[in-house]
Amino acid sequence: MERKVIVEVSARHAHLSQADLDILFGKGHQLVVKKMLSQPHQFAAEEKVTIVGPKREIAGVSILGPVRKDTQVEISLTDARMIGVSALVRESGDINGSSPCKIIGPCGQIDITEGLIVAKRHIHLTPDTAILYGLKDKQIVCVKLDTPNRSLIFDDVVIRVRADFADAMHIDTDEGNAAAFSGIVYGTIL
Repeated sequence: MERKVIVEVSARHAHLSQADLDILFGKGHQLVVKKMLSQPHQFAAEEKVTIVGPKREIAGVSILGPVRKDTQVEISLTDARMIGVSALVRESGDINGSSPCKIIGPCGQIDITEGLIVAKRHIHLTPDTAILYGLKDKQIVCVKLDTPNRSLIFDDVVIRVRADFADAMHIDTDEGNAAAFSGIVYGTIL
């Protein structure tokens, strides 16, 4: 049986705590849903922020909701070099010891001492799909992407299994560009 999964490119974005959202957008602010994402209950918000590093800034960075316990910014390695930070490749949520940055919103700004990462490529699976595919949470796999001009195999892809996930692989824009990603793409878990 082929173990196929849809592949999605995850562009740079921020996850904010309610306390930080209050500083950036005003006390008690609630994120406004712009578009629902493939993962259940996750959405791109109408609100955007500016991410500032030592060399440059990136304006118009999307916020993904709902709010989280900790603020986190996910960018590509190209973005990190551009703004002058040395970002670590980490699983989402693993921000201890990660890079600092400044985040600017319309009502204020915050300096996070850690929380800026490059998200490790990963596959979200439901427990049923994980059992069907013979895979386990935190397992490392390879995934082959067949694209018209630049097919490739990604190594070091982490499996993430939770009941509230929808089956999908997430890569960043650098990885998507390396595969000449366009349209709907499926990967084969090797």
